Amino acid sequence: MVEQRAPLSPPRPPAGRARPSRSRIVARRAIALVLLAAGLGALVWVAAFTVGRIRDGGEKATPTVPVAPPALKIIFPEGFTRAQMAERIRAVDGIARQRRKVNPRLSARAYLKATASSKIPGKFAGDRERRTLEGFLFPATYEFEPTTTSRQLVNRQLESFQRNWAKVDLGYAKSKHLTPYDVLIIGSMIEKEVIAPEERALVAAVIYNRLHEGMALQIDATTRYGLDIPPTESLTNSQLNSLNPYNTRKVAGLPPTPIANPGLSSMQAAAHPAKVNYLFFVRKRDKIHHFFTASEQEFNNYKNAHGYG
Repeated sequence: MVEQRAPLSPPRPPAGRARPSRSRIVARRAIALVLLAAGLGALVWVAAFTVGRIRDGGEKATPTVPVAPPALKIIFPEGFTRAQMAERIRAVDGIARQRRKVNPRLSARAYLKATASSKIPGKFAGDRERRTLEGFLFPATYEFEPTTTSRQLVNRQLESFQRNWAKVDLGYAKSKHLTPYDVLIIGSMIEKEVIAPEERALVAAVIYNRLHEGMALQIDATTRYGLDIPPTESLTNSQLNSLNPYNTRKVAGLPPTPIANPGLSSMQAAAHPAKVNYLFFVRKRDKIHHFFTASEQEFNNYKNAHGYG
C-alpha cells in the first residue's frame, strides 16, 4: 500500500522579511560589476607595467635600484704637510677618473684654500683664533664618496685629530712651561726627523734639553719647510744662514707653526721625552738611525769620523 503525500510547495520567506525590490537587485548588480571592472583594470595595469619593462629582444629588465656611490680611499702618511696632502688628492682624483670612471668633487686647490686659514679645533693656549691648519690635519686613511667636498674631508681630519689628541697627556709638558701648541710643533719636528720609532722620545729629549739651555734647535727640517726645499736637495750656506723664521739654526726657540702633520706616536713622544741629557744628534750612514750624545766634542768627532762636512 503506497502512502500518498501532499504536493511540495516552495518555501515561504520568513515572516517580517520583505523580498528585495527589482530596483535594489539591479543596483547591487551594478556595484558588483564596477568592483569587478576595477579589479580587472588593476590586473591589466600590472600586466602592462611588466610588459613595458621587457627590453628589446625579449630580455626582462632588472628593476631599477638606487646604486650606492663607489667607495674611494685616500691615504695620508704621517709627516705629510698640507701641501703634500693636496698633491695626494690631485693624484687620487686622477686615478679615480681614469680607472674608476668617477669624477670626485675633491680638489687640491679647494683643499689648500680650506686649510690655509681656519679656526683650529679644541683649545690651544696662546693661539690666535684663526691660523693655518698645518699640524691639525690628522694623517690616516679616509674613505670618501664622489660627492665628498674638500671641506668635508678636512672636517673628518680635524675630528680624527681631536680624538687622537685627547689621548695625549700634557702634564709633563705643562710642567716645562710648554703650551699644547708647542707640543704639537715638537711632534711635527719629530715626525720629520725620525724614521726608527724607538728614537722619537730621544729626539724629543734633545729638543726639550736645548730649549731649557737656550740653545738654537738647529733642526734643518724646519728650514726646509720655511723655504720650501725638498729633502732631495742639499741646503746651501745662504739658506742655512737665512733669517727665515723657520731657520732654527739662526732663530732661537720653536718655529712659528708645525712643519708637518704628526701621528699619535710622535705627539705622545713630544709630550713625554726620554729621560736623557742628549743635546746633539746626527743621522747615521744607514739614513735611518741617529747618533745621540750630550757632548759637543763627541758630536764633532763622530761627524769627522764619518765624513760629514
